[in-house]
Amino acid sequence: MSARFACFVSGTDTGVGKSLVSAALLHLLVEGGLGAVGMKPVAAGAVLVDGRLVNEDVEQLAAAGNLSLPAALRAPYILHAAAAPHIAAARDGVTISLEHLLDCYHQLAASAEAVVVEGVGGFCVPLSDQADTADLARQLGLPVVLVVGMRLGCLSHALLTAEAIRARGLHLAGWVANLIEPDMEYLPDNIAALAARLGAPLLGVLPALGPQASAAHASVYLEAGLIAEWPLEQTTPK
Repeated sequence: MSARFACFVSGTDTGVGKSLVSAALLHLLVEGGLGAVGMKPVAAGAVLVDGRLVNEDVEQLAAAGNLSLPAALRAPYILHAAAAPHIAAARDGVTISLEHLLDCYHQLAASAEAVVVEGVGGFCVPLSDQADTADLARQLGLPVVLVVGMRLGCLSHALLTAEAIRARGLHLAGWVANLIEPDMEYLPDNIAALAARLGAPLLGVLPALGPQASAAHASVYLEAGLIAEWPLEQTTPK
């Protein structure tokens, strides 16, 4: 088995719904008959449960996939503090290695038909003094799905993130509008503005589903047909 489909899920900020969208994508891939696994390269914010560190994002991705692959590959770095990864890693005495993350991804891709990689925070969050999540995305070279947290200020955040993605030679495969502020004014106008400017298909609009929303519920709001049409091969970084 080897990966036929893979993508990198990024966001306009932290807390905009990357994990929910990643899990929903995995649900659709599993429903489509693929052996799918989610990867959270760096998970910051965990509690100790029965002797192991547990992170909610990692657990959500694991529940949405259908392959039992080693946790050490699916979540190479689980850090205690809910902080920027380079800060959380320093507190744990850990150095985040891009080489290790890439090796873990390639092992997953060799064992799964589909891999959804969820970033951490926004697109350019520091991982160490030498690298950030944009560097990881560039080296992975995967099509990118951008989750836009719909709230005041999201237009600039989304357009700047899209610019940063393309500046690294990556393909913005699509974007998802997630209504994280239920009472956002002029929502249709904001979505229309982004649709006209992002230069990528809108894969879905998620209403305010709440923290307990399931991957299956969220997947209803995504365009499975558009996702099925994505290129299955990895892109080549420029």
